Amino acid sequence: MLDIKFIRENVETVKEAARNKRFDVDIDRLLELDERRRDLMSSSEKIRARRNEVAQAIPKASKEERPALIEEGKQLKEDLASYEEELVEVQAAYEGLLLMVPNVTLPEVPIGETDEDNEVIRHVGEPRTFDFEPRDHEELGELLGIIDKERGIKVGGARSYALRGAGALLEMAVMRLGMDLMVERGYEPIIGPLMVNESALVGTGFFPYGKEDTYHLEKDDKYLVGTSEVILVSLNADEILEQDSLPRRYCGFSPCFRREAGSAGRDTRGVYRVHQFTKVEQVIICEADEAKSRALHEELLGNSEALMQKLELPYRVALACTGEIGLGQVLKHEIETWMPSRGMYSETHSCSSLYDYQARRSGIRYRNEEGQMRYCYTLNNTLAASPRILIPILEHYQNEDGSVTVPEALRPYMHGIEVIRPKGA
Repeated sequence: MLDIKFIRENVETVKEAARNKRFDVDIDRLLELDERRRDLMSSSEKIRARRNEVAQAIPKASKEERPALIEEGKQLKEDLASYEEELVEVQAAYEGLLLMVPNVTLPEVPIGETDEDNEVIRHVGEPRTFDFEPRDHEELGELLGIIDKERGIKVGGARSYALRGAGALLEMAVMRLGMDLMVERGYEPIIGPLMVNESALVGTGFFPYGKEDTYHLEKDDKYLVGTSEVILVSLNADEILEQDSLPRRYCGFSPCFRREAGSAGRDTRGVYRVHQFTKVEQVIICEADEAKSRALHEELLGNSEALMQKLELPYRVALACTGEIGLGQVLKHEIETWMPSRGMYSETHSCSSLYDYQARRSGIRYRNEEGQMRYCYTLNNTLAASPRILIPILEHYQNEDGSVTVPEALRPYMHGIEVIRPKGA
């Protein structure tokens, strides 16, 4: 969340950021609550101080003075209870509204509403030109017997699927290639809990806005994660880190779950938009330094590009516009991979810088060289998410007979399978 002092001093900037990000939050109401909260706190402190004075004066008071002091003490007690009761209500409303205020984007972020307003930075690789009529990944998956949507839906309902045989191996191969890449680059691999407390989702900025997309296990009051970013950032919640331990580089592997609320009827063919997927995520926690944060942003982006280049898939990097940036991000780049069946580049990765937004919510601080407490900065980026990454792999590497050549970088993980062939071939 933002520092309330920053909001007070930059009201119009914060309002503009909220409009550009398309978040409807009442900043004026927040400031009213903030002012009332501070008034109540100040008044309560004055009453407490006077109560103490009265309490100390009563034993020393004369017989004539004592009744008035006792009566004043009773009135002060009632007044304090009234102020404190209102303060609890005002504080709750204030904190709830403060959590809904989005971060302010960097000046370089283009103003826009949809991904069509993103600014393309660079292209890497060329989309493949086919000399035959290419199949989409759903048709290939059925032909090869590696994507079984019919039985997946039978078991799990809409937007479910099953990866079978070489399809399951292919997903695991991508995940393992990604994890190996990150370990080689000095990131700590982490597999954490998939069921998390609400505080972890509030702390990372996915609540309150993202509740409708999150699966709630009501009996246990736990939530299923939609990304291991929640796990990786929350590992250090409410901790004070030493500066020489920063930056902390994490890579998480996890299944992920999203309800995809509001996406009824969209992307129903294939496995582009599903309820359950597997992901390798990168997270960095660093000191509060904008230049260092930007260098680490480029590092995270470079890690994902290195994986894409190992897979030899054509992609482009785009600077996300304000309407495509989430609540906490000050900067986001997307990697969009060419998907032949869609005839377009589609998002497969998002690289985000959040400055101290998550750390303030999560209570992640460090002691700098001067011994001062500062909130850390956080960054994250997708390294690989499946089955979405399988779409360009299957479609880009398909052959005329319906077989799919396994990318060379994945072959060491495929138990000798170099070409996935149609069933019965």
